Amino acid sequence: MDDEAVIAGRHEAMPGGTPPGRSRGRLADEVYDALLGQMMSLRIEPDSRVTIDVLARELGVSQTPIRDALNRMEAEGLVVRVPHAGYRIPPQITRHRFEDMLEVRLLLEPAAARRSAERASPQQVADMRRMLEDMAELEGGKGPMAYGAFGLRDAALHDLVASSAENRVIRETLARLHTHVHLFRLHRDAQVTHLAMAEHEEVVAAIAARDPDAAAYAMRRHILRSGERFQRLFDEAEAAEGMAEEA
Repeated sequence: MDDEAVIAGRHEAMPGGTPPGRSRGRLADEVYDALLGQMMSLRIEPDSRVTIDVLARELGVSQTPIRDALNRMEAEGLVVRVPHAGYRIPPQITRHRFEDMLEVRLLLEPAAARRSAERASPQQVADMRRMLEDMAELEGGKGPMAYGAFGLRDAALHDLVASSAENRVIRETLARLHTHVHLFRLHRDAQVTHLAMAEHEEVVAAIAARDPDAAAYAMRRHILRSGERFQRLFDEAEAAEGMAEEA
């Protein structure tokens, strides 16, 4: 989904903030998706302030769904509440935080892929394939919105795998990490989308073939390769900082 286009284009602001036929929860979900898209596209920058009244005006809704969405984001660690000052986007992810998340993913996601190969319904496999098709349309796209849209679908694909594994704890744990949100805020290289697509296709193919070992192996390899790609970003950033200090 592309930032506030999720909402703006669908309805005009209504008195009281909720258009007819739309529940408060559904509108809050749409606001959440819009804000998440803005974060991933860096339209809302890391370590920047987010105020409810400004967002309400931008998105054409009342403050209530904005608060609901921000409360959800706070619970997931995507925003931080600042007393008497609204919310703030956390700073960019650190290498240490990244390595911790990578370790958790390596423990959980191969297991989820294994269980998915054993338990996924035909409909769930079809949903994974459709998600791959959606991602293929965005592969190699230019600009921050293209990366943000790809990243959202990347996260959705991993969630589909976790959901089909039928282990709620694994799914909830991975969702709270929001690894993809952090990672796609880091990277702007179209090669990443190309490499990720090939790796995702291997995972889904193994799940569709009902091959638990191959699914677990493909997922582990994907996470390791992704980790290597993003580790290089930290190396490059640290090298650039060192050169700046010497200059």
